[in-house]
Amino acid sequence: MDRQTITDIWVRGWALSRGTPAPVVEPWGYRIDVGLPRHVLRHVLPEPDGPAVRHLCETVTTPHAWLKVLAGPEETARWITPGWTVPDDPGFMMTLDLRPGPAPRPPRGYAVHGTEEDGVLRVRVLGPDGSLAARGQLARAGAGLAVVDQVETSAEHRRRGLGSTVMRTLESAAAAAGTTRAVLAATTDGRALYEAVGWRYRAPLTGIVRTG
Repeated sequence: MDRQTITDIWVRGWALSRGTPAPVVEPWGYRIDVGLPRHVLRHVLPEPDGPAVRHLCETVTTPHAWLKVLAGPEETARWITPGWTVPDDPGFMMTLDLRPGPAPRPPRGYAVHGTEEDGVLRVRVLGPDGSLAARGQLARAGAGLAVVDQVETSAEHRRRGLGSTVMRTLESAAAAAGTTRAVLAATTDGRALYEAVGWRYRAPLTGIVRTG
């Protein structure tokens, strides 16, 4: 897949996962009206360059507006104008071809629960005391396509294979439902987990934000 295709899948799945309005196609990419106090809107640029990024930086004046740019942070930092910062760790666009397989068994003492509503599959792993130990979700982004989102493990439950359990559970359920390809945006910490379970790095991703 090229960057345009990866981005198209990601923005549609991300919007469904987060419950925002559908993405709007713009000349430079996509706009999503997120509507949160510190994340009012985001523009996503699959094929960014200096003029396009500078144009958005100069014309988007809403505080807490975000640009998500498929370029590295050092390159992106050269394009932005005053009033914008690069606060995030580097991000990484990743993909996986899904194949049917059994859902994994959780570590001893843990239980996996899954629910699906409005095209979003949510997986929760509960600890021995019933508390939330890990979670993640997968949103359907079109025929045979999906986006994995919001995968996280509570600090006190890390290094027990729960992240892999969440990923494998999501992948198994999605493949069983006919999904053949998935996309996600990884953090630096998350990239190691995803590569360990077969995901491939495809492009850099940098977030920049308009200061308040």
